[in-house]
Amino acid sequence: MGKHILITGGAGFVGSTLAIGLKHRYPAYHIVALDNLRRRGSELNLPRLKEAGVEFLHGDIRNQEDLSGFTELDFIIDASADPSVLSGIDSPVMPLIQANLNGTVHCLELAQKTGAAFIFLSTSRIYPIKNLESASFEELATRFIWKNEQSLNGISSRGVTEHFSLSGSRSFYGTTKLASELLITEYNELKNVPSIINRCGVISGPWQMGKVDQGVLVLWLARHYFKGNLAYIGYGGTGKQMRDVLHADDLLQLIDHQIHNLAIYNGKTMNVGGGLDCSFSLQELTALCEEVTGNKITINAIQENRAADIRIYVSDCSYLAQVNNGAWKPQKTMKDLVADTFEWMRANEHNLKNILN
Repeated sequence: MGKHILITGGAGFVGSTLAIGLKHRYPAYHIVALDNLRRRGSELNLPRLKEAGVEFLHGDIRNQEDLSGFTELDFIIDASADPSVLSGIDSPVMPLIQANLNGTVHCLELAQKTGAAFIFLSTSRIYPIKNLESASFEELATRFIWKNEQSLNGISSRGVTEHFSLSGSRSFYGTTKLASELLITEYNELKNVPSIINRCGVISGPWQMGKVDQGVLVLWLARHYFKGNLAYIGYGGTGKQMRDVLHADDLLQLIDHQIHNLAIYNGKTMNVGGGLDCSFSLQELTALCEEVTGNKITINAIQENRAADIRIYVSDCSYLAQVNNGAWKPQKTMKDLVADTFEWMRANEHNLKNILN
């Protein structure tokens, strides 16, 4: 029998990747992509969703009535969020709370009503900034790295584990996602809503509409492709700050496995990322972008840090591997990610020029 799956943020980068990917794999599944189309560029995904056989519903999880028409669901995948770490810092906080916390509660209420399992895409930004910044690190030729020996628990050269301290400030964005995690745990325990929490780091790939505050890999590649300008911001303006990154196709593989192996994941909170094997500094990303586009552009240096900046973040996904007994591991490399995104950009240059440039 086909499953009934609702994906919120379903016309966004991650949501559309999941919706289209799952529909291609399981044509009998009824998949609904709900989205308010607020993010510029999300409208480009509507023809793709239709062609794949995914039902699109224009709606907003902030409005509970937009979810009232669902009576039968097997899974709700919450990929809807205001994903900017800068949101609420120099702008009102309430819109962020309404989107990232109230919206999640509305989805949880729907999960309870319909008997659906709930898969939540959380963020590595739930880990406090000062704790991450106080970790011991080294400066190499092209990147910063964490040392293996640390005075803090839950962190090593391999990255951050789920045991890392949650005490401290993490940004308004990270706080809304952590608050959602806490509520999901209560719905799981006290309302019997099966749930999975995936703490995702950087996710990237084709169809991401990268901006300065979110989607850095696509932004970097787009500025090289369209010959724009960039800046290394913070940490001396050297471009050595480092992140791990996960190709959206690899996330699709994981979500597929979670849907079809719910029992082993139910109630678990796990880091999800590319790990050290798929990581980059801005300096290194620049070299990859120059290689694939053949273009070299001006990159300015701004020494001062921005609010909520972090020097290094890498997800240690050892617990995830333990939970699924090694059934999932990222397959895409950094070169794959840049090459795949470049080919998408080249094939859709006309539609993307005014959005990404």
